Amino acid sequence: MNKDYYAILMAGGIGSRFWPVSTPQLPKQFHDILGAGETLIQKTFSRLNKLIPKENIFILTNEEYEELVLEQLPEVNEEQLVLEPAMRNTAPCILYASLKIKKQNPNALLVVAPSDHWIENEEAFNNNLETSFQYCKSNKVLMTLGIKPTFPNTGYGYIQYKKDKDLQVKEVAQFCEKPDYKTAKKFLKEGTFLWNAGIFIWSVKSILDAFENFQPKMLKELQNGQDYFNTEAEKEFIDKTYPDLEKISIDYAIMEPSKNIYVLPATFDWNDLGTWGALYDELPKDENKNVVVNAKSLLENSKGNVIHTAKNKTVVIGGLKNYIIIDEKDKLLIYPRKKEQEIKDLVAKLDEKYGH
Repeated sequence: MNKDYYAILMAGGIGSRFWPVSTPQLPKQFHDILGAGETLIQKTFSRLNKLIPKENIFILTNEEYEELVLEQLPEVNEEQLVLEPAMRNTAPCILYASLKIKKQNPNALLVVAPSDHWIENEEAFNNNLETSFQYCKSNKVLMTLGIKPTFPNTGYGYIQYKKDKDLQVKEVAQFCEKPDYKTAKKFLKEGTFLWNAGIFIWSVKSILDAFENFQPKMLKELQNGQDYFNTEAEKEFIDKTYPDLEKISIDYAIMEPSKNIYVLPATFDWNDLGTWGALYDELPKDENKNVVVNAKSLLENSKGNVIHTAKNKTVVIGGLKNYIIIDEKDKLLIYPRKKEQEIKDLVAKLDEKYGH
């Protein structure tokens, strides 16, 4: 394995659209959502470790999940944890992790990877990652992996690349927000648009140069602690400094204003597993298009449902079509699949009404 290859594994999200399985106390990345025998973070770590030395995989998460990470990833040591004392979106935490890695290895090549994606062909993923690492080693660029769209999805952001050169790695023309259905159909017809998977690759020097150009204040604030990084004094500095950093995503802070952005169209199947419907799309279905995870089920006149329960729970359902049925400890969700985007708002209403 290449000692210059590093990963920042993003594992701090709450995943509220996967309620009631995913909660602030135990988010979806720490669950075996797929019923595969591994949690999502374990699966992602294992996938990255096929190309990247395990000691070079840094886990970026909220400090309240420290014990969960160490429990689920026993091969990780505490020095590999990048713990946020406050949620400030993705730009500050990626910068924080990058500065720690630079101090360890100024020649590092980094991939920033979410912990909750579904990727079927892991060999193709790692081949794409290797291609990206080599391109970033030879060129001062910021790269991302783009997913070839299979339908006009309105839930993803899009990346348009320039079509004037027939190259494997393509220059990005623009990033596009989540479109409406008509615009998404137009994107697909044009043929130069990819889904934005939020997987980024760059050298540590390139990303820190980008922060110097576009986020100099944030860079200076964290660089003040450079002597403390990877020492016992780091936590005190971060606890004091980090909560006051600007709350901004890496997309807005760095990717959109930068001119040296390139994309590699991925050759693997991908799903961001952002909703129960996304899970439904990826799992095997019975003759009536039902997806059942963990349950022992008897389904009468029921079609197109996704059912997720505790292991071996007996479930009987009759006359239900295209619903999400999730039974998780003291919580039960029964909701139409077509309205799954509302679940995040429902969780907020529940919290307002009951305080949990």
